Amino acid sequence: MNPKYLISVMGATATGKTSLAIDLARHYNTEIVSADSRQFYKGMNIGTAKASQEELALVKHHFIDVLDVDQEYNAGKFEVDALQVLDEIFQKNDVAVMVGGSGLYINAVLFGIDPFPSINTESRLKAMNFYKENGLQALRDELRELDPVYFLEVDLDNPRRLMRALEVCYASGKAYSSFRSQAPQPRSFNTIKLAYNWDRAMLYERINQRVDQMIDSQLIAEVQNFLPHSNKKALDTIGYKEIFEFLDGKIKKDEAIELIKRNSRRYAKRQQTWFKKDEEIYWINPLARKKEIIDFMEKKMKINENK
Repeated sequence: MNPKYLISVMGATATGKTSLAIDLARHYNTEIVSADSRQFYKGMNIGTAKASQEELALVKHHFIDVLDVDQEYNAGKFEVDALQVLDEIFQKNDVAVMVGGSGLYINAVLFGIDPFPSINTESRLKAMNFYKENGLQALRDELRELDPVYFLEVDLDNPRRLMRALEVCYASGKAYSSFRSQAPQPRSFNTIKLAYNWDRAMLYERINQRVDQMIDSQLIAEVQNFLPHSNKKALDTIGYKEIFEFLDGKIKKDEAIELIKRNSRRYAKRQQTWFKKDEEIYWINPLARKKEIIDFMEKKMKINENK
């Protein structure tokens, strides 16, 4: 039996992951597993930079448009579901492609994820009341104190995720990230990790341009469709929560757009910091031609097979 390879295309937002993943999947005549937790949801297209219908038609994608915004989903469930899909892909192909920017969801597939401790009502209320009484910045500072590792990865503008991490810290007396540091679970495939190595200034410019394109592509109209569901966890997401504030009359349109750009840049910076710690990632020049990347992949696979 030939060895199986999962090519994991990762990196910060707006780095060009989607296009690269599609190119690789087409070359290997295989399928793509999306590890972007917000692209799971139907209707969240523009704000999540979901692949276009034309791009989706080029390659079979899994975990795109599979959930309604009121459905709950997590990395533990994704691990089980994604491994099942990969098994099916590997029955007919030696290569599969995974693409995404969420370290938690990617690592769940590559290494497995620890079961988190049950959260008691006292700990949940403690985190909730801390936020209500002290505000977002205090929530960030509390997480930085209790879990400096997760602080570098989490979306610091997402109070739900900050409170979730603090709930675990309060309930267990341990850092939230400690439950994600288990020994890797055995996998039936080899993994090759790829990411584009953008200069930060250039990446920020790409992010700003992308946000402008989202607005031109009717992001505001997309968000309006979700107004009855604005309190759902899935929509507590950069690009949606800022537009909700605009639609609620709390801020002006131009301010909402600038907030999306700022929050996206901050998130990308945290993503870059997280991924740069991974010594297994092969960092690719963004100007590299497709053939150069394919040649590199073939070389890596051949080296692994000869070990």
